[in-house]
Amino acid sequence: QVQLLESGGGLVQAGGSLRLSCAASGRTFSWYAVGWFRQAPGKEREFVAGISRGGSQTTYADSMKGRFTISRDNAKNTAFLQMNSLKPEDTAVYYCAAREAIVATAPANEYAYWGQGTQVTVST
Repeated sequence: QVQLLESGGGLVQAGGSLRLSCAASGRTFSWYAVGWFRQAPGKEREFVAGISRGGSQTTYADSMKGRFTISRDNAKNTAFLQMNSLKPEDTAVYYCAAREAIVATAPANEYAYWGQGTQVTVST
């Protein structure tokens, strides 16, 4: 198994930036593709971005393209989500997730391992 721990959330003004981290422990991190998801109050959990286990392939939800960047450092067992030009509608709890596969996918039910989430709040 792999354990995941997110950090880096907080309160930021619209137009600002945050960098989320997802620290992994347990099994070899490079065996897992990683996805970032978010869930706002009263809404379903949605896919944000994903990265393949080697880091060469990334995928984004359309609304995040150009603003968010996913990356990973397998030597440090950490994945990242750089979020720029944040909007109030980006306010949510952000989760990282891992699946034992080469590539990341969008459906949340394809991920077996989840962190506890980190709150991101974007003010107007």
